[in-house]
Amino acid sequence: MRFEGTDTYVATDDLKLAVNAALALERPLLVKGEPGTGKTLLAEEVARSLGRPLLQWHVKSTTKAQQGLYEYDAVSRLRDSQLGDPHVADIGHYIKHGVLWDAFESEAPAVVLIDEIDKADIEFPNDLLRELDRMEFFVYETGSTIRARHRPLVVITSNNEKELPDAFLRRCFFHYIRFPDRETMMRIVDVHFPGLKKALLAEAMEVFFGLREVPGLKKKPSTSELLDWLKLLLAEDIPPEALRSADKKAFIPPLHGALLKNEQDVHLFERVVFMARAGR
Repeated sequence: MRFEGTDTYVATDDLKLAVNAALALERPLLVKGEPGTGKTLLAEEVARSLGRPLLQWHVKSTTKAQQGLYEYDAVSRLRDSQLGDPHVADIGHYIKHGVLWDAFESEAPAVVLIDEIDKADIEFPNDLLRELDRMEFFVYETGSTIRARHRPLVVITSNNEKELPDAFLRRCFFHYIRFPDRETMMRIVDVHFPGLKKALLAEAMEVFFGLREVPGLKKKPSTSELLDWLKLLLAEDIPPEALRSADKKAFIPPLHGALLKNEQDVHLFERVVFMARAGR
């Protein structure tokens, strides 16, 4: 089966090609791009499109690679042994399956999301190399080997917070989700707001892309923030005229808190607007 996008996710031809290449090569798909460009949502939509189960592993700074395989709760077993619990004889009772274990034992080929892999320690990707290559791992406590019934499609996202090891990169098919151009963004908005008036959309797009062009922004507004802003504009019944200005550089859009997410960018934008007005 091939991924062709879905009715709720606008995928560019390059992105569809990348997903299908990863499927054909049976390699993990490493996806990078600005926050808010739909990297995490991609795995969900691919699973839905292909009719596969989705297993998600959201990585934190404290996450260890072993947790994706399994965790052995030795403390609980020791406590139960002191209490005379009969479960003590079954060591498997104290082993918690990780996302990869569940994916390997899935009766149907699964989609596995390893989200924001760059949040973890630098050794985290390397610690998964063998398991992702061979699609198997050894459980030392039981002496058994867990092998994948079907090779899952592994989608790995990264926000580029740190460099990933070369050995890990060699084993992945890489795709960078470029920020959508206006035409693609219009299609994305149409999926979420199919009845949006063209006049309001046109003015909102002018404001949004103009804001992204302000030099020095620490965090440019993303696709998800545009959608949040449009939702607010509709909820507050903001007319297109309220977004219109002869000089976009001297204009503060309504509800701009949905677009700018830190005080440095708000202050920078306010200074840009003040200087533009003073220069008239």
